[in-house]
Amino acid sequence: QVQLVESGGGLVQAGGSLRLSCVASGRTCSSYAMGWFRQAPGKVREFVAAISWSGAVTNYADSVKGRFTISRDNAKNTVYLQMNSLQPEDTAVYYCETRYFSNIATMAHEYDYWGKGTQLTVSS
Repeated sequence: QVQLVESGGGLVQAGGSLRLSCVASGRTCSSYAMGWFRQAPGKVREFVAAISWSGAVTNYADSVKGRFTISRDNAKNTVYLQMNSLQPEDTAVYYCETRYFSNIATMAHEYDYWGKGTQLTVSS
């Protein structure tokens, strides 16, 4: 079992920045790929960003490309999501997910564990 705990969400004005963190515990392994997803009220969960176990490969949704950066620190079992130029449409609950494979994935069902999420609200 792997436990994931997200933090760093909050209320921010449009154009602002925020960094989310996700700490993994339990049966963790640095060879696991990790990803961030988000879900806004009334919408399905959508892919935001993913990173391979080494950090060498990343992938982003078109809607966040150039604004968000995913990174990881395997020594701390932590993955980060740096979010810049935030917009009201970024408002959602952000979930950290991990999978038993080293390569990244963009579909939520391809991940094996996820956290409880952290709320981000961007005001206009």
